[in-house]
Amino acid sequence: MLSPSGSDNSFVFLEESPKLTPSPSYSQPDPLLDKIHPSLLPSYTPGSTRAYAHDWSRTGTGGEIKPNGRHFVDSYGRVCSLRGVNVSGCSKAPMNHDHGAFPGDHEVVTFVGRPFPLEEAPEHFARLRRWGLTFIRFLVTWEAVEHAGLGIYDKEYLTYVRKLLLLLPSFGLSAFVVVHQDVWSRYSGGSGAPAWTLEAVGFDLHALEESGAAWLLGVKGGGHVEAERGIWPCGYQKLAAATMATCFWAGDTFAPKLKILMPGGQTKPVQQYLQDAFLDMYATVVQALDGLDGVIGFEVMNEPHRGYIELPSLHQFDYNTDLHLSHVPSAFESFMLGSGYPTLVAHWTRSFPVPTRLTSRSVLNSASRKAWRPDGPTEGMCVWEMHGVWGWDNKKNEGVVLRENYFVKDPMTGRKVDWYTDFYYPFLKRWTDRARKTMSNDKMFFVEPIPNEFCPPSWTMEHQLPNMVFSPHWYDLNALFNKAFGDFTVNVQGLSRGMFPLKALYWGQQGARENYSLQIQNIVDHGYKVLGGKPILIGECGIPMDMNRKEAMESDNWKWQERMMDAMMTGLERSLVGFTLWNYNPDNDDTRGDDWNGENFSWFSRRRGLPRSLLDLDQFSFTLDNGGRILPFVVRPYAAKTAGIPTRFEYEVNTGTFVFEWRSPESKDNIVLTARETEIFVPSLITHGRKLVVSGLSASDKYTYDEARQTLFIVPQDGSSGRMHKIAVSVDPPLRPQFEVNTFWGDFGEAILSGLVVFVGLFAIIKYYFYM
Repeated sequence: MLSPSGSDNSFVFLEESPKLTPSPSYSQPDPLLDKIHPSLLPSYTPGSTRAYAHDWSRTGTGGEIKPNGRHFVDSYGRVCSLRGVNVSGCSKAPMNHDHGAFPGDHEVVTFVGRPFPLEEAPEHFARLRRWGLTFIRFLVTWEAVEHAGLGIYDKEYLTYVRKLLLLLPSFGLSAFVVVHQDVWSRYSGGSGAPAWTLEAVGFDLHALEESGAAWLLGVKGGGHVEAERGIWPCGYQKLAAATMATCFWAGDTFAPKLKILMPGGQTKPVQQYLQDAFLDMYATVVQALDGLDGVIGFEVMNEPHRGYIELPSLHQFDYNTDLHLSHVPSAFESFMLGSGYPTLVAHWTRSFPVPTRLTSRSVLNSASRKAWRPDGPTEGMCVWEMHGVWGWDNKKNEGVVLRENYFVKDPMTGRKVDWYTDFYYPFLKRWTDRARKTMSNDKMFFVEPIPNEFCPPSWTMEHQLPNMVFSPHWYDLNALFNKAFGDFTVNVQGLSRGMFPLKALYWGQQGARENYSLQIQNIVDHGYKVLGGKPILIGECGIPMDMNRKEAMESDNWKWQERMMDAMMTGLERSLVGFTLWNYNPDNDDTRGDDWNGENFSWFSRRRGLPRSLLDLDQFSFTLDNGGRILPFVVRPYAAKTAGIPTRFEYEVNTGTFVFEWRSPESKDNIVLTARETEIFVPSLITHGRKLVVSGLSASDKYTYDEARQTLFIVPQDGSSGRMHKIAVSVDPPLRPQFEVNTFWGDFGEAILSGLVVFVGLFAIIKYYFYM
């Protein structure tokens, strides 16, 4: 016999209700299979449950969120729009990180307290709840879990993370956990893997920077001055990170001679060593967080990279796909540098109209420092020299490439390799199999392609995962590269794929909105085209807060940050997919930013906020807004739970108005809907002191707005199959416009027309006097 669960009994009715009887326009669900929302009662009053729109706890969803075709749905079959943040950029580095001592003492680092101390969690979770950003991409790094050595897991850190995430449901929050990495590791210029992974392969941590094998200034507090700005992504092409990625994904194929000595005296092939260690660590994380209601899924790895795999030439990287800035050694030049040979390397600087250009060459590693340890598994030799990819000609005293296309084909069979099908997809299967054996309840698995790539056509059904969510990233690469934003924006995504240059240029705020909307929609459309019925969530998207030479830090005028955020959010909203913004970082300040490679993406800084003793943690409290910047452009209305299929959402930040359209499910949607009530997050930030006006509903439809819960509840009378619904929502009095949504013709149309009139007049005069 079925007994009601706690979540079934969590509804609070405002009046006595008769036995639950669905509205006639809704099909009768099977009570043994589906939960039934009280809004199916004909007499139901909107907002009668204690839930709020952006509540992803069991109270708010009736159970749990699950993937259903292209959508996330709650236990009532309502389509959920998951909107939130990455927590947090500060999690890339340990609490006791010392810029001056780095990379020393890497065995005794601690990440306990990242992203914030446990006692501060209620403040941050309450703030995110108030802002409607209640879906979290929670960052964990491999180094945080296993920094002390192979198989030595930091139980104190895992206990801390579990206690932290245990708090999520009480604030209506939910999360998926990502094992984050950039450029392989902090010790190769990014974040992620522990130091001992590089040492195991044979690298000397203290020689990586001098030998040109890694750029480390950005993880030692640098990256803020012009000469260092934006260099860190070039680390993917440098020797340390590229070698580690290649060995991790395809060591069996390209580095079969590299064997790692294990504690028991036996050896392991490098690919097996690294992947087994990663999966063992990941299983430990899953086990530590098992059973938490607030954790709905896991992501295998942030922004994976090929390394050298499929690199067509050892003499150059692809200018269109690999950043060329500052010193950019080719793969071959990196091999020589790492082996202690001073090498002439090209130097690239920013330029226009192309992003960078070659301006000089200089000799690096003049001290002949070797990146390889003599006591390592390669005995001080470059692993690629050990595999005959290159060699040193003693007679000519120069390096020689021996196998130019080594990383394009399987060295043993000659078959052309593909990173996705040969290495990435098989590893994803190993990861999900291992994780599912560890967890007691099935979770969602979030995966992404290589950054700035569309979903590959090869990601067909046989390579897809159970409960898979496609989670690509999007950034305006031009704005990130230049740390600048203005009226002129560029579609770099289009240009890199052969778009006619004039078509890739946009003007004004309207142009920026159209530019970003097109780019984001392209990512979504390619994902749907390949994956079919899989949900899509943009895992990272954000704007640099220190753009335009940090002018806003001095003037406190954030007009360009506001415009850029608005353009990005508009594009995300039009795409109708969920997203997690990069990033919420309490440690951010105006001087250090996010304190990692010169980045400054957090639009919240606790140093600008009120002390905790003055905070009220209720979601209607304005005290939580202190410390936030450009909030009206981040905190926006959205349809969190829709009793149907969303088809359009358009918000205008200057007036506080939005239009939302949705369709009642049809049989083709394969959704069993057991609720009539749609819940829309409408922040009190725009409604306080104003009246909310809802139009477009029929006389029999019902709605109510609860400012304390920041939720607009709508219960249409007619939910028949395929029925279209449309509402327009505004506030009275309207918001004060923040800026003009300018266009090219609005800014220059009058001048252009005047010029044309003058030109035609002059032409007529000339013709009359000289040719008549």
